[in-house]
Amino acid sequence: MTVLQSTITCPHCGHAKTETMPTDACQWFYDCEGCGILLKPKKGDCCVYCSYGTLACPPIQEGNACCG
Repeated sequence: MTVLQSTITCPHCGHAKTETMPTDACQWFYDCEGCGILLKPKKGDCCVYCSYGTLACPPIQEGNACCG
């Protein structure tokens, strides 16, 4: 079962927010509401949820390649 809720934590300021992950597209950018920095995936990760979220994106959870 794919979980669509993931909490993104900013590595710069520690602000955390639970978001609903999209199922039809990868999310490559995320604006931190705490400090305003634009988060981008870490090298080797397909999206911001895989880099900074508590759960990986839906395609990765399902054992598929990310849409990157």
